[in-house]
Amino acid sequence: MVQLPVYNAAGETVDTYDIDADELAPRINKQLLHDAVVMYQASQRQGSFRTKSRARVAGSTQKMFRQKGTGRARAGSSRTNVRRGGGMAFAKENRDFSYRLPKKALRTATRMAVASKIIDEQIVIVDELIFDEPKTRKMDEILQKLPVAGSTTLVATDSHNTNVYLSARNLSPTVTVLEVSDLNALSVLKPKFLLITKAALDILRGVATEAAPAEAVAETEDE
Repeated sequence: MVQLPVYNAAGETVDTYDIDADELAPRINKQLLHDAVVMYQASQRQGSFRTKSRARVAGSTQKMFRQKGTGRARAGSSRTNVRRGGGMAFAKENRDFSYRLPKKALRTATRMAVASKIIDEQIVIVDELIFDEPKTRKMDEILQKLPVAGSTTLVATDSHNTNVYLSARNLSPTVTVLEVSDLNALSVLKPKFLLITKAALDILRGVATEAAPAEAVAETEDE
């Protein structure tokens, strides 16, 4: 069991939060985390590259000169890849790199990522984030008073908060904001720190508690 300090917006410790990383994930499966991160990164690839093949190069398909009688080597189209200005051999085409892992595996990977932040002491808990209006300066001042100052940070909230999102938007890419239900393994592991509200962490623990019986049955069947 780990006892984590709970900070307020002024950077003062106002409470403590008892949590065990095993509650979120009984073990950290590095292979699953790797597979999840690679999947998310592959989905972000545009795949919009394309080079010209023989079919796309301008020019005639007519034989350059007759087959026999010239003393030269046999030649066909001027668009072949061995000639200057011709098309590329094995030309690159538009491609969709995205693929999906099972939903349960991705959810487990997300909880493992948060558990790893707890183990590595890279999680910071705040009691609440209240913004009456978007204020980038206020968000920056809050972050400077917390242990996350000067580091890449993911801010996780319990629900969608437009003012919090807009307040951190100009601090991107150092700071990003996500609702706890939108977290994934890549978004949690990429920044150095996870700044999460107390309510958001309660939601994660609730989800982990609901998933625990099913995971226990699956592990028993594997054995």
